[in-house]
Amino acid sequence: MAKGKSILIASDRQALLLVVSLIALVALFFWLGSGDNGETDTRLAAEDSLPDPWKNRPDYGERHYERAYNYAEPTVQPETFPFDPNTADSTTLLRLGLRPWQVKNIYKYRARGGVYRKPTDFARLYGLSKKDYRRLEPFIRISDDYQPAAQLVEPAPKYERDTVKYPIKIKETEHIALNSADTSQLKRVPGIGSGFARAIVGYRERLGGFVSPSQLSEISNFPVESIKYFTVDNASPRKLNLNTASMQTLRRHPYISYYQAKAILDKRRQHRIESFAELSLLRDFPPEAIRRLEPYVEF
Repeated sequence: MAKGKSILIASDRQALLLVVSLIALVALFFWLGSGDNGETDTRLAAEDSLPDPWKNRPDYGERHYERAYNYAEPTVQPETFPFDPNTADSTTLLRLGLRPWQVKNIYKYRARGGVYRKPTDFARLYGLSKKDYRRLEPFIRISDDYQPAAQLVEPAPKYERDTVKYPIKIKETEHIALNSADTSQLKRVPGIGSGFARAIVGYRERLGGFVSPSQLSEISNFPVESIKYFTVDNASPRKLNLNTASMQTLRRHPYISYYQAKAILDKRRQHRIESFAELSLLRDFPPEAIRRLEPYVEF
């Protein structure tokens, strides 16, 4: 009796193990066959229940289609209509035929402060082909609100050419009047900069005025090729009276040296100097010195 009872219990255990094994196999079969559809359906249902603002996110379309169709992007017929890439929302951009990940890149670019200021800026969108850009370019409309604010500022005033730092030089046939030109006009001569312009004005003041352009060669290191651009407009220089001028005044003139000034003072102590003939009798006044002084002195 006891032996029969133990045999019955062993049979029940084997039957129970067999049933449990069959249930486990069936459950494993259904689990492997279903994949993650259950999870996908649950997530899609949860996303569909979200409010509309969440659905307007640029990545909503991408996530929705990827999960619902095993990461395959939907086939959408591109549309063409005017749009501003600075303000267009994700729905508008998707209707234009852009990919969801391209829409996401546009949103990221705008979130970082990026602005499309001209249609060609949109051509830099990653992944945008030439064909798609040519299709969309005629419909890109950039609002004036996104143009640089510097356009509202009036341009800086334009100055005359002879007042700029590097003035336009005169032509070969043009000339500058030596006795009336200021430094700005003098700098228009080829080879003449600020330094030589100041030297010309200073030498003109010491002389009392130029009587010939060749006198420019008396300025140290003056470019000889620039002399041809000058003319003398007033050959009536300031006169220096040899009988009344002081020693300092005589010495200031470029054509009178210290020894010549001293000789003039010594001569006029004896009697008044009346002519160049008397001056030529002095040892310090050779004919060349007299010739240079003639336009500048009086008695």
